[in-house]
Amino acid sequence: MKQQDRENQTSASQTGREGTNTLTNRQGHPVTNNQSMRTVGRRGPTTLENYDFLEKITHFDRERIPERVVHGRGAGAHGYFEAYGKVGEEQIAKYTRAKLFQEAGKQTPVFVRFSTVIHGSHSPETLRDPRGFAVKFYTEDGNWDLVGNNLKVFFIRDAMKFPDMVHAFKPDPVTNIQDQERFFDFVANSPEATHMITFLFSPWGIPANYRQMQGSGVNTYKWVNAEGTAVLIKYHWQPLAQGIKNLTQREATELQGMNFNHATQDLYEAIERGEYPEWELCVQIMSDDEHPELEFDPLDPTKLWPEDQFPFLPVGKMVLNKNPANYFAEVEQASFGTGVLVDGLDFSDDKLLQGRTFSYSDTQRYRVGPNYLQLPINAPKKRVATNQEGGQMLYHVDRANPHINYEPSSLGGLDEAVEGGREYTPYVSGHVVRETIDRTNDFQQAGERYRAFENWEREDLISNLVNALSTCSQVIQDKMVDHFTKADEEYGRRVAEGLKMAREQRRSVTGPIGSTESAEGVSQAQTSAKPAKPY
Repeated sequence: MKQQDRENQTSASQTGREGTNTLTNRQGHPVTNNQSMRTVGRRGPTTLENYDFLEKITHFDRERIPERVVHGRGAGAHGYFEAYGKVGEEQIAKYTRAKLFQEAGKQTPVFVRFSTVIHGSHSPETLRDPRGFAVKFYTEDGNWDLVGNNLKVFFIRDAMKFPDMVHAFKPDPVTNIQDQERFFDFVANSPEATHMITFLFSPWGIPANYRQMQGSGVNTYKWVNAEGTAVLIKYHWQPLAQGIKNLTQREATELQGMNFNHATQDLYEAIERGEYPEWELCVQIMSDDEHPELEFDPLDPTKLWPEDQFPFLPVGKMVLNKNPANYFAEVEQASFGTGVLVDGLDFSDDKLLQGRTFSYSDTQRYRVGPNYLQLPINAPKKRVATNQEGGQMLYHVDRANPHINYEPSSLGGLDEAVEGGREYTPYVSGHVVRETIDRTNDFQQAGERYRAFENWEREDLISNLVNALSTCSQVIQDKMVDHFTKADEEYGRRVAEGLKMAREQRRSVTGPIGSTESAEGVSQAQTSAKPAKPY
């Protein structure tokens, strides 16, 4: 503290006035003693009217909000998105009327939250796990949330299976240890996961950090132009100058012993140094129909659209150039939803996306509160006016006439907005059924991915799968080998041979997926620890 500031604070204290650094409670009362509770004599007991203490401790007791069920651990940063005004070499207005894309050089503020998916808020960032890649665009038409992962495909294609998937991947409810047999029990009975497993157990399952990884919207969305015509869209974030880097399991295990916060620290320190990470936003475009000529359903999130048929077309770039001022207020309370779209963007019929669209915003209302969108990190950077009323933590009434909280009205209430273009009206018909899609094709792209990997990536993939599956029962091993063989004969054979060699070393309880020495870690803690005398 500067000498002048000390003098000002001392002077304020001595005269009974408050200085700029004077501690107060939440009622604005100056706190004159922050070291001791009020007691009867020096030794106590304490008195009940300890208001400063009661306010301080009861807030402390409540300073955590419910942790996210998934994406619990995260890091974030502010920045901007700069549009190119085109999609590839075409004018973007041909495909979408979304305002943030139309003008070359137009900048839109963004906030990005990166995360791990399955593990808790203080888990190591070296674990094998997808990474969340969620971007909030504060556009002139309101917020747009593009919520995705680093990997471009997913484990399942139907939202009905999502709670079961998460339960299987989370720790055992009895032991509280993530169990690879539980993990693969679900996967072995969900053949559509084979493609994602091929990515996840390769080095792509452990990105080196948040700056050097790709991002993807994963699901299929739509763009709508001024005439109300739609096309199917896939979103992809491609790192620019910083490139892409992944870790092998051994490299990640060694790194975890040195720093289990490495990705959060890397992002924060890079921005503080002025080394701002950049990504280019690219889209793939497909006409809005069923595409029977393809060997897969284009709405299936377990599939990639072939880049040679549907090229990546750049539409803008994102730069992250400012760290959060407070982790909790911004990164932890940041709330995203796949249903948060602006005019010119729309949903597809992707079953997983339809389920996510309800679940994400519902989660935020439970976790943060019904008025979570009034928090600065979540609030749009434009005028907001609703007829919503009450609820926990209501900060302000966002309507022009506080007396009229309904519509329609002739007494000065809110009016409906004018359409920004012709409304998109897709035609829908058919029986209401509970059935899977027609073209599941669960294994072809997994085999193509296996063959596309470099030799060192295939070696790490096989090693990781063998280590994990060796702890599983024979029926699960056989199912997984069958899936890998259907994807690629060599793929399945190498996993089967590795399991045959490892069978004698089978263990019944393991740690996080991909871990190779969790049992040794338990025994080492006992044998290497130094004894101590009680005190």
